[in-house]
Amino acid sequence: MDVLERLRKLLQERGWSEYRLAQVSGLNESTISNIYRRNTLPTIPTLEAICKAFGITLSQFFAESDMVEMTPDVKELLDTWVSLTPEQKRIVLQVAKSYHQDI
Repeated sequence: MDVLERLRKLLQERGWSEYRLAQVSGLNESTISNIYRRNTLPTIPTLEAICKAFGITLSQFFAESDMVEMTPDVKELLDTWVSLTPEQKRIVLQVAKSYHQDI
């Protein structure tokens, strides 16, 4: 995966400029600019700051396919799901599907 291409894609998806990324990530604007202008790879700490700004993990950044973002709500749902019995899981799925059909 091309890191610079992935960064461009994330910026485009969010409609962000390099300036906006610098603001949200807490990095210097020159740091972001240099990544593109000099065609250099960001350091791991820089990439971590960028990922934090985008609200994704490094794993999600490098994933070849789409990953579901693990928000606190999703984590809570999955943690609860694990403790349910098979019958309870079946019922929860039926309820969720019924809500989805109403949308």
